[in-house]
Amino acid sequence: MPTEVRSGNFRCCCLDANLTDVLSDSDSELGNLEQLEQGSTDTLANGCRADTEAAKRLAKRLFHLEGFKRCDVARHLGKNNEFSQLVAAEYLRFFDFTGLPLDRALRTFLKAFPLMGETQERERVLVHFSRRFCYCNPETHMSEDGVHTLTCALMLLNTDLHGHNIGKKMSCQQFISNLDGLNDGTDFPKDLLKVLYNSIKNEKLQWAIEEEELRKSLSELVEEQCDCGGKRVARVTDGSNPFIAIPLLLNAATYKHGVLTRKSHADMDGKRTPRGRRGWKKFYAVLKGTILYLQKDEYKPDKDLSEVDLKNAVRVHHALATRASDYSKRPNVLKLKTSDWRVFLFQAPSEEEMMSWILRINLVAALFSAPAFPAAIGSMKKFCRPLLPSSSTRLSQEEQLKSHENKLKQITLEVEEHSRNPPDLTLKTKEAEEYRLKEHYLVFERSRYETYVTLLRIEASLLSSEAGDGYLRKTQSSPSISQGHGANGRPDGRSGPARVEQPN
Repeated sequence: MPTEVRSGNFRCCCLDANLTDVLSDSDSELGNLEQLEQGSTDTLANGCRADTEAAKRLAKRLFHLEGFKRCDVARHLGKNNEFSQLVAAEYLRFFDFTGLPLDRALRTFLKAFPLMGETQERERVLVHFSRRFCYCNPETHMSEDGVHTLTCALMLLNTDLHGHNIGKKMSCQQFISNLDGLNDGTDFPKDLLKVLYNSIKNEKLQWAIEEEELRKSLSELVEEQCDCGGKRVARVTDGSNPFIAIPLLLNAATYKHGVLTRKSHADMDGKRTPRGRRGWKKFYAVLKGTILYLQKDEYKPDKDLSEVDLKNAVRVHHALATRASDYSKRPNVLKLKTSDWRVFLFQAPSEEEMMSWILRINLVAALFSAPAFPAAIGSMKKFCRPLLPSSSTRLSQEEQLKSHENKLKQITLEVEEHSRNPPDLTLKTKEAEEYRLKEHYLVFERSRYETYVTLLRIEASLLSSEAGDGYLRKTQSSPSISQGHGANGRPDGRSGPARVEQPN
């Protein structure tokens, strides 16, 4: 069912919109007011005396990221004290929304920094955005409160239309009806709401990505080449059948590890997990190669995996990790949907850790997932998902990005074609059910490939800036780590760094 927006808690609820690509790790330490000019910035948490000049200096440094990460910005703008409000007002002065429609202004704003923090803090940030939008567009027929309400509605609509939940999506008419009387007691112009609805439907909101966290992740996916001194992403491959059990590759690269609490939400093909197996269980998670191992004991590189550990392992090839914006019972929960449509919820110790896991999983999936096989062809009109091989891609970096871009274009066209001739969805027919199933698949795949393409484009940009403009040209062949497969996945006697081999 479409998400309802007419409740009194509308604004707070909508701020849990799906921030799937807001990914960051932040260990920033804050100082005190007296040291602000020298580079420390703690004037926020304790409600200190407002200082306009200090606020201007801090806002400028936040906007230009001078000594700050993107993920630091929101916490400086969303505190409930006078100085934080001054900082936010000065920060918004760097944005010129003059002449921009609300959706375009919001897209510009959301790309500047990850909108993090508690719900109330995020709402305060959007209040400042709404105020600045009205200042830049005095001819608008909406008040600041009306703009704020509509901004929150757009974020909620984005989650409803582009989330991965099976169910009927919010229609344009429902979107309009939900906002009746919310423009200071009057209705918003229907033509405006129709334009905004179609804008979000055709192009989902994109969120800022923390480049420092991405750079940190890439550094762990990259190894030095002794022969030329360049850097290449090490692609972990194995020669086993890609359709059988989890490969035991203990010597594969480890990209992240830490404590996660898991809840099984859906089994293979999206079938709801039986109630008795849905409980939360704590594990020590290890993202090794394209497999997320869930161990009962703390990770030790030289320790054998038990049968239980292997049973709990999850493949992340062709997977997509997102913030579980539709789950409110626990904080810091991410949703992982796998290639066989199993769905897991994972609770991380903090919001930063949750976002870091989302980035690492999606980056590994984007880098190493091999191109899909064509869908099965049969005499029936039954929809069948394509086969997704679990073996690592053999494409080069440049070819992998191109492959994802082509797939995204194909999926986007299929979504448009699919929506042109819908059956009568009010009837519970097999045709209507097949239509909904294919629609859900296409929308999810579009979101997945959009995420992959975004990450690989940023990755290419970051690595090119570090290694020189010729970086991608140097990686026409993807290296692979030669894996030894001994008993229980142990390396077969090799020592020293992994040997990089070029494919034939």
